[in-house]
Amino acid sequence: MAIEVLAPPLGQTTDRVILANWYKQEGDIVNEGEPLFAVETDKATLDVEAHASGILRGVKAKIGDEVKVLSVIAMIAAPDEELALPGTITSPEATRAVPISSQDAQVAVSQKQDRIFISPRARRLAEENKISLDEIHATGPEGAIIERDIRLYMERPVKPPISPVARRMAEEAGMDWRHLTGSGPRGRVMSKDISAVGITSAEKTARLSAAPPEGEPVEIIPVSGVRGLISDRMSLSHSQTAPVTLTTEVDATALVELRGELANDGIESTYNDLLLCILARALREHPRLNASLDGDNIKLWRDVHIAIAVDTDRGLLAPVIRNVEHKGLEQISLETKSLIDRARQGKCTPEELRGGTFTVTNLGMFGIDAFTPLIQLPECAILGVGRIKTQPVMLDNAVVGRQMVWLSLTFDHRLVDGGPAARFLQRVAQLIERPHLLIT
Repeated sequence: MAIEVLAPPLGQTTDRVILANWYKQEGDIVNEGEPLFAVETDKATLDVEAHASGILRGVKAKIGDEVKVLSVIAMIAAPDEELALPGTITSPEATRAVPISSQDAQVAVSQKQDRIFISPRARRLAEENKISLDEIHATGPEGAIIERDIRLYMERPVKPPISPVARRMAEEAGMDWRHLTGSGPRGRVMSKDISAVGITSAEKTARLSAAPPEGEPVEIIPVSGVRGLISDRMSLSHSQTAPVTLTTEVDATALVELRGELANDGIESTYNDLLLCILARALREHPRLNASLDGDNIKLWRDVHIAIAVDTDRGLLAPVIRNVEHKGLEQISLETKSLIDRARQGKCTPEELRGGTFTVTNLGMFGIDAFTPLIQLPECAILGVGRIKTQPVMLDNAVVGRQMVWLSLTFDHRLVDGGPAARFLQRVAQLIERPHLLIT
């Protein structure tokens, strides 16, 4: 019996992946346990092993395609096994399938299919849960939607809060869909919601005023693939949080001196390593910032897992240093260096890129003083760190040069108020100015 090859799920916040490579071609012999294909998300590239031996058949996705997780992209069949030919339906479930209604037939046109079939059980389950069929990936024979397809859809998180078809319609119409209440499951905006609103005269005017400049572009970069996934993730952060940014200027002279003294004693560390130690202490003392949102609940975490933003050729990645509060500076330094190197080489696993409870991003090496970082969902907050530079400061009635740094804390006001966030930032500043307090 042929075995389905599925696009793997890579975490609760990832519902689609990019097929980065096929290591086997149609008709090749496949051995169980050997790499069969590679997938890519906005965070990592991962090889996927074959779960059975046989012949690779029925390849449905090509390199560069964006596919939904748990969707069938190929089959592994026995050498003498024949897959179902077009026009034949071999599954009992699909044999009982019936054509969809005339209203749903519009979905068939948008998906460029002549006919869509859905089994009675699947139809009943979809109707009971008010699920639109244009979001369902059919895995039954000849594109039939079966009950399993509906249940897989129900088990997966709905991200982003708008269907791809509806997003495309909104973009073409120049419409801001973020204020709409969708008719889909969990309030997801569907294509019919966009059609119902239509285009107002103001939106038409906005479209005309937003006409692109004339001339030939130097380069066209599609907002798809990894860039598209990053775009969706950042859009979600902007639209689904209540972000507030607090900034403060801190005297980092003592921190700079401490790093120099450590180097003299043979202990190499970066400012990020020292900041991780400081943040671990501050987050343990202010757990409202070491939190995440889970549905209608705010979860405060005992362990401190800090993600550190890394600029790579593939885009922004954030590998996670786990249990920072239980590690010394040397161990943090070794782990941070290893994870940053792996991130830049595209070798981080999905496990190394998820599960953070707080994020730090440092743009000081680019000469940036202050900025507004975006929160990584579902975390509560992120700290932006600027460059450390010598500035004139009044100290004991005299102007002296001090090493100053700007800190920018963006927090989700849904999870924490300004007072606790300000006290957390105040404690971080105190530990930077007086790092000897870390040993108390």
